Amino acid sequence: MGVATTNEIGRILASKGLLSYQEPVFKHHQSIEHGGVLCAIPSLIAQGLLSYRDVYEPLPKGYYGIESILFTLAIMSLCRIKNPEQLKQHRAGELGALIGLDRVPEVKCLREKVNLIVNQSKANDWNQKLLTQWLGSSEDDFFFYVDGHVRIYYGSKATLPAKYVSRQKLCLSATTEYWVNDANGLPYLVVTGELTEKLEQVIKETIIDQLMSNEIIKKRKEQNKAVLFTLVFDREAYHPSFFNWLWQTHRIAVITYRKNVKDTWPTEGFKEHTVTVIQNKVTMLLCEQTVQLGGYDFREVRQLGEGAHQTSIITTHPASLEIATIAGKMFSRWSQENFFRYLIQDFDFDKMWQYGTQEVDDKKEVINPLYRKANYVLSKKREKKRRVQASLANHIDDIVAGSIDHIPTYSVKQKSYMDKIEIMNQEEKILVEEREKIPPKVTLSEMPEDKRYNQLKPEHKHFINIIKMISYRAETALVQTLSPHFKRDKEESRMLIKQLFNTPADIIPDYENKTLTVKISGLAANRFNEAIYELLTELNKTETNYPGTELRLIYTK
Repeated sequence: MGVATTNEIGRILASKGLLSYQEPVFKHHQSIEHGGVLCAIPSLIAQGLLSYRDVYEPLPKGYYGIESILFTLAIMSLCRIKNPEQLKQHRAGELGALIGLDRVPEVKCLREKVNLIVNQSKANDWNQKLLTQWLGSSEDDFFFYVDGHVRIYYGSKATLPAKYVSRQKLCLSATTEYWVNDANGLPYLVVTGELTEKLEQVIKETIIDQLMSNEIIKKRKEQNKAVLFTLVFDREAYHPSFFNWLWQTHRIAVITYRKNVKDTWPTEGFKEHTVTVIQNKVTMLLCEQTVQLGGYDFREVRQLGEGAHQTSIITTHPASLEIATIAGKMFSRWSQENFFRYLIQDFDFDKMWQYGTQEVDDKKEVINPLYRKANYVLSKKREKKRRVQASLANHIDDIVAGSIDHIPTYSVKQKSYMDKIEIMNQEEKILVEEREKIPPKVTLSEMPEDKRYNQLKPEHKHFINIIKMISYRAETALVQTLSPHFKRDKEESRMLIKQLFNTPADIIPDYENKTLTVKISGLAANRFNEAIYELLTELNKTETNYPGTELRLIYTK
């Protein structure tokens, strides 16, 4: 039956189709590997892991039920076990003890179970359910941070468009996931771009629909709120007419950086303001004016920084939003960048769990690859011409500053540069004429069959992303609970929580008194142990039962 399988009867019944799923049954264990991760169970539940029950159908009869699979995936994320294959590097029986079974699923079984869940195609429904829970019943305005994350594709089965990857400074085959987070970097929602969509298009065609179909946002619309919600993003989606459309059509405000700022404001107009940026209070010199862009009026806020540099922010939010809040919300955008960086490093953010492609509607319009190639050649030619023109300008400066005896030599060199520029002008004209013959956009049906774009299957990645969202939020909740009891909370709290997840623990069930005691082993330093003791005290106050049992979790050292 395999390594660490001790529940022979249950497995035999499951193999005969006589068991719907094996319920968790805990036994007494000592120094279980990663036992400290059980401290995350209350947070995982609070962040909505069990809300799957309202969305997904139970799995077909078998030993592992859907709940066991979801807790296995969540524990893997928190313990930095980044894919099913890495389970082979851990003791299957000890990981199984964390979910109340004799062992965790082996790699093939886990992948098969995940596929059965994904085949229900309900990841978007689950994300909407979670979004409602995460938004809560607050009457405060909602600020949604929107940004794209480019996921590089190294395979050969899919034909994907090339995208610029800023962290590699290269254009590579990739897909783009568009994330919606809050001001502290906590994720709300994710959608996957199909092909070559820009951020503005994704916001208009997908993200707005996703947000406005949510129950909480619908309620705000029925209450006729002055501002439905506010989107915060960088210059990628900058377009004044788009901002005006969002406001006039949906009462959706925007906060973003202004492009192409050429003027400067008098420094006398800037006043000191206390601004909250990612939960930190800082003092900034700010000034506000009304500006007209593209024929539309906007509020413009500028921050005066070092060297008299002025950072410009524009918004369509009404005057009720204070100038310090506008600046704080815009500069908090780095929380989303930090979120991406952390998940790439710790959660193997870009890992593919399922291989395979699916077709895209052949009427879908995309940027013409031939036009993009012609545009690239033209831009390189213009770049080369600018370098020659710069050399000519430097040469003329040398003539002015040099001796009159060298003028004949300089004149010959000057003519050489001018001849080169003339030739380049002709070549540029030809390239422009060739580019004009190529349509900028084409439908997929117009592309050659061997180069026609398709896409990676998005449902599987969306489902795994939701698990990682819940896990990240649960870890962050533990960090926030720990912080008041830890002096170096900003520098070390998250490190300490990760250390806790990898700490061994004793598991002591008491079915008579209906308790499940988790006894955490000592950590590396006394100050860590003292902080963790306070955290365990807070967790015990939640009086959480382990899902699928009547056992109340008790945490101790």
